[in-house]
Amino acid sequence: MKVFKFGGASVKDAHAVKNLASILKTYEEPLVVVVSAMGKMTNAMEKVVNAYFKNDNSSVKYLDDVRDFHWNILKDLFPEDHSIYKYTEEMLDEVRYKLLTDPSMNYNFEYDQIVSYGELLSTKIISEYLEYIHIENQWIDIRKILKTDDIYREANVDFEISAHLAKDVFLPSGNLKYLTQGFIGSNKINQTTTLGREGSDYTGALIASFVGAESFTVWKDVPGILNADPKWFSNTVKLEKLTYTDAIELAFYGASVLHPKTIQPVKQNNIPLYVKSFLNPEEEGSVIGNFNYEKLVPCFIFKVDQVLIKVHPKDLSFIAEHNLKRIFSIMAKYSLRANLMQNTAVSFRICVNNDSSRILPVVEELEKHYKITTEEDLELITIRYYDQQTIDRVLINKEVLLEQHNQMTVQMVVRKL
Repeated sequence: MKVFKFGGASVKDAHAVKNLASILKTYEEPLVVVVSAMGKMTNAMEKVVNAYFKNDNSSVKYLDDVRDFHWNILKDLFPEDHSIYKYTEEMLDEVRYKLLTDPSMNYNFEYDQIVSYGELLSTKIISEYLEYIHIENQWIDIRKILKTDDIYREANVDFEISAHLAKDVFLPSGNLKYLTQGFIGSNKINQTTTLGREGSDYTGALIASFVGAESFTVWKDVPGILNADPKWFSNTVKLEKLTYTDAIELAFYGASVLHPKTIQPVKQNNIPLYVKSFLNPEEEGSVIGNFNYEKLVPCFIFKVDQVLIKVHPKDLSFIAEHNLKRIFSIMAKYSLRANLMQNTAVSFRICVNNDSSRILPVVEELEKHYKITTEEDLELITIRYYDQQTIDRVLINKEVLLEQHNQMTVQMVVRKL
């Protein structure tokens, strides 16, 4: 059995859904197909939950926008009397009823309960379309399989329970395709949780490891894993093969092609991970596995909209173990992940993604003990297999605020001049 993952761009409209179906038709074997929310629907659902949490009546309008988006896709895929219209409306009604209630004080909890409908809608629509064109498939609610803890928006999977449940559900059978959701799971009392933005890759990797898949393929709108984001560089190079270690490093540093947690589950089971283009599915793409090479071409990763948090003790005491323990415990409390950090005797600097829902409470708690300053609108540049020429190339009209080197990788927090 093979496991496929299709992201939002691969199901952004009716034409894209038909393209996904045409890819699946070429595989006359059992598959587990993990699918994200359609297009930018995660962003759209975030607007719904943000307005709801602020008691803003615009949440209903934002949900209507979500309905219109899916309705336009349905009209291009199904006849008017198809049952999918009723099912879609019923699912959206569940969200509407939620919006009529008062939100709890836990934003992350409310986020998971609402945003998760993006995946539920997309997979049900695709499953029904495959059935409509006579591709045998079974829709699976992944929340009944991926069991997690209660850390909403960054849930940790219970591997033992989830593996047991997955093996009982995903059974190879003829050409059957299992359609299920990425990004979401549920805790022990069946409340919906999510695994972090772009977590659908991780879902696919977990399922592949649980069922001992022959391979795991992530379908993207690029020809494979590139050494730089085409948005930033015109002359990119496709990496034909990567070791698990290089893939983990690139994903951890922010390469957008894979979620950082994706590699470990497939590595542990020695499952090859392919990255292929859904636009040109016949092309080979890139593969991650057990390979030997000395080095790759330089690989560039840019993360924009970064915030640098500077921590200074009020009494000029050293940034030693007890201070670091306090800082890290506060960051962990609000699930604020450091992209880069560095300390001197009397200062500590942390580069993070600009997420006000996490940064503001962290800063508020840190200010009880330290002097805190922040700087926004920064970039984090990471180069793996760097040399001085590649560093100079990316620093034109930029000032370095924080820099860190090791043998393979350089990272720099920069401000535009």
